[in-house]
Amino acid sequence: MIETTSRRRRVAGVLAALGRLGVALALLAALVGGVGLTAVLSTPPTAPVAGPQPVQELEPAHVSPGSVAPPEQAPIPQSAPGTDPVRQWADRVSADVDIPARALVAYVNADLAMRQYQPGCRISWSTLAGIGRIESDHGRYGGALLREDARPSRPIIGVALNGTPGVRVIGDTDGGALDGDRLYDRAVGPMQFIPSTWRNWATDGNGDGLGDPQNLDDAAMAAARYLCGGGRNMTTGGGWWAAVMSYNNSQEYGQKVFALAERYAAAGSRRS
Repeated sequence: MIETTSRRRRVAGVLAALGRLGVALALLAALVGGVGLTAVLSTPPTAPVAGPQPVQELEPAHVSPGSVAPPEQAPIPQSAPGTDPVRQWADRVSADVDIPARALVAYVNADLAMRQYQPGCRISWSTLAGIGRIESDHGRYGGALLREDARPSRPIIGVALNGTPGVRVIGDTDGGALDGDRLYDRAVGPMQFIPSTWRNWATDGNGDGLGDPQNLDDAAMAAARYLCGGGRNMTTGGGWWAAVMSYNNSQEYGQKVFALAERYAAAGSRRS
């Protein structure tokens, strides 16, 4: 979708409003391990992110890998001064897309941050939401609820990566600190980061001084940075598919994310 001048103005207004709300400061905060945002954005991916997906019933799009990217859709939240435009937009869209409003806020803020700090990537909130749906149903996997602090009501921890059929073998890399398993790694949090990958891409997305994979603000921002690694342009078929399949090297996975991103973008456009 070609962005109009009017839309660009409105998106710029959103960025200004987010700055007033302190979100921009949060995204400029130091990352875990003391690595600055500018330096980390250029770091290439070093390991796959996603573990086994808990949601398998989704219908994949009939799209050939690498051919096209999902349509772009810029959120255009508008509100009176002193209010949170992204949250008001999320409240309108939430029921249409079956995504908790708090999850939408996390995805959109990551999108807007990347427009400012790595504009060439052009990652969309709808792609992040597609991944979040497959990985954890937006923090609701296993009956959990996504709380207003952007954390699920109970930690989301994947299966042991122990080499059983259909599962990779990844021995413990964090002493069980993130996943509670001292023998094998397990993907953790709403975006299902493997602990070793989280160590490389951990991000403080909400300005609390911590990078927590169970916090969707942090995890969505880290996922956006990971997907944009290597200078990808996610509006191209090649760039989008390379990014998503670096998250999980599965054609069916990419087709499911594509179908979700396309649906979310259409619904978001209707409510913008």
